[in-house]
Amino acid sequence: MSGNTLGTLFTVTTFGESHGPAIGCVVDGCPPGLALSVDDIQPELDRRRPGTSRHVTQRQEPDTVEIVSGVYEGRTTGTPIMLLIRNQDQRSKDYGNILDTFRPGHADYTYWQKYGIRDPRGGGRSSARLTAPPVAAAAIAKKWLLEQYGTTFGGCMSQLGEIAIPFESWDHVPHNPFFAANASIIGQLEDYMDALRRDGDSCGARIDVVARNVPVGLGEPLFDKLDADIAYALMGINAVKGVEIGAGFASVAQKGSEHGDALTPGGFVGNNAGGVLGGISTGQDITASIAIKPTSSIRTPRPSIDKSGQAIEVETHGRHDPCVGIRATPIAEAMLALVLMDHALRHRAQCADVRVETPQLR
Repeated sequence: MSGNTLGTLFTVTTFGESHGPAIGCVVDGCPPGLALSVDDIQPELDRRRPGTSRHVTQRQEPDTVEIVSGVYEGRTTGTPIMLLIRNQDQRSKDYGNILDTFRPGHADYTYWQKYGIRDPRGGGRSSARLTAPPVAAAAIAKKWLLEQYGTTFGGCMSQLGEIAIPFESWDHVPHNPFFAANASIIGQLEDYMDALRRDGDSCGARIDVVARNVPVGLGEPLFDKLDADIAYALMGINAVKGVEIGAGFASVAQKGSEHGDALTPGGFVGNNAGGVLGGISTGQDITASIAIKPTSSIRTPRPSIDKSGQAIEVETHGRHDPCVGIRATPIAEAMLALVLMDHALRHRAQCADVRVETPQLR
């Protein structure tokens, strides 16, 4: 199976299945000398792990990370860093009824047609459980980018199903299970999720993510555009069906006089471009949004077929997120961080000595 590695110089290769003994990744290309311990990585995993509220899957996984290689006496050596996360709360019997059937909206059918074999337990390789290793890898990228450039990351849920979540303050995000930047709407979101769970149904979500203090010059003007690679990585998150950079689809209704971010000696007057012009970072905040579809594994019976092509009704059991978007904010931040880390190293390799007299804007 190909397609398990993200990046060019800073690469992340994931491995494992939802109900296998362990999941993890190998991070290659990390510069040597970075102080690194599990304490740098575990907080990011804790943000996305299951079982943290009644609104997400109740699978109890501590997601404790182990650094197996690539670190000596507390610092990276420049060699591959292997990160291991052991699965501890698999309940494979919940998937016995879908061994020979296909869940609508899930990867079951396409996976079977492509490989002729599949692990149905928890979705196997196509499970959202496999978003944990990139989050662990991104903790390394976030630390290096912070030390080198002061780059920081943030994310929040801006819509849950039909409910738009007006932005109030980033301060609210760590204090509610939805990663919402709005304290006054939490009760409404909880009632909405409780009703979905009672009905055996699910919903989608919109997540906004931002990177601040990004250096100017990251990305290439053609096939390796920074925004193209960001979109590629974000689309690689399970259940993502749409990506916007900057103003995104709102650009359709804007005029050129409105959308183009004017340059002044004091900086850009706007950021409709989302921090990227011509595939290259401007030094402004990188802003992106993702649309996450409703969870495919739901209790509501739905028509499908079995392996022989015969009609059948499928009802999914087990522990599932009624909205996978609830835990997606740290995942979106992680994918953005991995792309910026990779491009920062690529930029440093080719253009570290470039100097121009024009001041850098923000």
